[in-house]
Amino acid sequence: MLSTEVKGEGSPQQVLKYTPKDFDSGETVRWCPGCGDFAILNAVRQAFAQMGIPREKFVIVSGIGCSSRFPYYMNVYGFHGIHGRAPAIATGIKVANPDLSVWVVTGDGDGLAIGGNHLMHAIRRNIGIKILLFDNRIYGLTKGQYSPTSVIGQETKSSPYGVIERPADPVLLALSQKATFIARAIDYDIKRLSQIIIEAGKHQGTALVHIYQDCPTFNDKAFEDFAGKEVMSEKTIEVKHGKPLIFGKNLDKGIVVKDGKPHIVKLGENGITEKDITVYDETDFYLNFIIANMHYPAFPEPIGIIRRVREPTFEELLYMQIEDVKKRKGVGNLEKLIYKNSWEVKGGDNSKKI
Repeated sequence: MLSTEVKGEGSPQQVLKYTPKDFDSGETVRWCPGCGDFAILNAVRQAFAQMGIPREKFVIVSGIGCSSRFPYYMNVYGFHGIHGRAPAIATGIKVANPDLSVWVVTGDGDGLAIGGNHLMHAIRRNIGIKILLFDNRIYGLTKGQYSPTSVIGQETKSSPYGVIERPADPVLLALSQKATFIARAIDYDIKRLSQIIIEAGKHQGTALVHIYQDCPTFNDKAFEDFAGKEVMSEKTIEVKHGKPLIFGKNLDKGIVVKDGKPHIVKLGENGITEKDITVYDETDFYLNFIIANMHYPAFPEPIGIIRRVREPTFEELLYMQIEDVKKRKGVGNLEKLIYKNSWEVKGGDNSKKI
């Protein structure tokens, strides 16, 4: 860690300046060679180094799964929780100390199967925690069973004849609970992912970052059709607030939303110009929903910040309520509360107070 002096009005101030190495715990990273988790780890270290937050203010909470080893590899406070319960643990940490920057690292199994209920309610409450959801469409730690996000027809050890369930969609789940920050990224796209993590860290309220993450051992190249480096510019679209929905290697295609439905158009054809392309608004819930429903191969896969709005957080409302009650009823007395409903049982020498 470096400390630099900034001169200005008043006394000189010391400003924290970290490098990604400062967030390396030094522990041997035990993921399979080529796992997308390595790229995500690098992106998180880069992002944390740029946030200007004291290292001791960071807390990472995980559940169970390959992704949940994350706290061991970060030089910050960490809590390796139990299966699916990371959002509940993180909620307690954030409510007890709102000044902390609390991050949940989870996977498509840990976060959407056994932990789906906790994830949903954390989003609904808008607690100021940040959730990084690694999605590789497989159970990697338990050796290759299908997960909630596995696609129909996917052959796995627990679906040898193909998955018959419709996959869960983390972004649509978050939208259903009126999430205040939702983003999607791709593991190896470290620069863009790091910037999204920084923006999630700034957000006041729950932030969900859905990350497509490759599992080379049990579900290799699951996203290669649209996320491969050679095709990404043609098969994905980065949504940016206030910018037209344009994509393609030559930026010659766009999305026009008409009558509540998205349509792919090509610039220059049929008189289409950039002015005809829909301008993205990350605060428009219905537009967010339309774009979130776009998936490859029918449409380019949306990445970037899909939704961002400012609403009161759970912890803000909670502390506001506590102060309001103090003003109206005074500071509470715990002893008085405990003995409020007490009585004496009399019976000779055995009389006692309950």
